[in-house]
Amino acid sequence: MDRRKFLAGALTTAGTLVLGARFLKDERFGQHTTFVRPPGALAEDQFVKRCIGCAKCLEACTNDCIRLLGAELGLSRLHTPIVVPRQKGCTLCLSCTAICPTGALQRVDCAAGVPTRAQVRMGTAELNQSLCFSYNGRTCGVCYQACPLPGKAMRIGLFEQPKVDPHQCVGCGLCEQACVHLPQAVRVRDRERFA
Repeated sequence: MDRRKFLAGALTTAGTLVLGARFLKDERFGQHTTFVRPPGALAEDQFVKRCIGCAKCLEACTNDCIRLLGAELGLSRLHTPIVVPRQKGCTLCLSCTAICPTGALQRVDCAAGVPTRAQVRMGTAELNQSLCFSYNGRTCGVCYQACPLPGKAMRIGLFEQPKVDPHQCVGCGLCEQACVHLPQAVRVRDRERFA
């Protein structure tokens, strides 16, 4: 390899890492962007070994919520699928789980039409009550209305105060996407994968 090709490769890699770091940082709020894996994802170490970055899950997604990681978390996770709830939550259509050719995303079939925490473990919604309108003298309830599992994953109390049940929440991110407070009062996190 000559010097010119080496320098071009090094600059490309550095540029990718800088752009990746910028993706993870939300400039408007000075907070880190959170993301989760799509439904049916294996445990992270197994997921990274099996995922080949084919983007079939991205193409199958009916809500266009799946994105591919750059090099921000290392080359082993390059071009692996994620969902960024702040941008667009997962509607749990589960098309991605049916098309994955390697089993990195395990097929999720819902006999009753509703996936459960046992089948879909994308993450868990966390509520910051100090930011939530409903806990600060105004009613809202938008996150509850967006939840695909109302009354289970999220319940609503007096003055439309949302309460997340971490044992039922699948981490789809629709509540974070819907939150009208800036920065969002609810965030979906997957601490096990991206601690």
